Amino acid sequence: MTPAAGTSTDTAVPVFRQLLGAGFVDLSSSVQHLHLRSGTTVYVGEVQVERGSGVLSRLCAWAARLPPAGHGPVVVEIASGATEEYWTRHIGGHAMRSRLWASDGLLCERLGLVTFGFRLGVEHGRLVWRVHRVRALGVPLPARAFGAVVACESEVDGRYTFDVRAALPRVGLLVHYRGWLHVEPL
Repeated sequence: MTPAAGTSTDTAVPVFRQLLGAGFVDLSSSVQHLHLRSGTTVYVGEVQVERGSGVLSRLCAWAARLPPAGHGPVVVEIASGATEEYWTRHIGGHAMRSRLWASDGLLCERLGLVTFGFRLGVEHGRLVWRVHRVRALGVPLPARAFGAVVACESEVDGRYTFDVRAALPRVGLLVHYRGWLHVEPL
């Protein structure tokens, strides 16, 4: 299965390009291509997922609707509109859905019962997401507790790759998932 480019005629600036501004052009080409498409696009690849095993780790992972441990295929559907994106990651029979939008210079992501505000940065061609604020059920949580929640998107040997790790103090690892997606050039 190969990804299909979106067919929307929407001319709005994509969310990631808005937030990164001039830095967007410093991203590797496959990362740019993934974030420039409008409409609905489906990507396929492989993923490896590790999960924490403690009771609190499992409870936090459930609240954020994180995927189960395992290794295998991943299908990611991204529906991009003028002001928001909806991502559905299909991993091991589990659908992890999130809504993303820009607010106050942050990339906001609603994932289950939790809403994150990420600062985006470009480091050596990689897109790096770092937690700046967090709310669970609308209640603010201390962002410093989420310092070990980091996501990176990059390109390795011409292939789009991702690496997402989430851990909390006293709770430990929630999830670490990494892999690749087939992203066609624009």
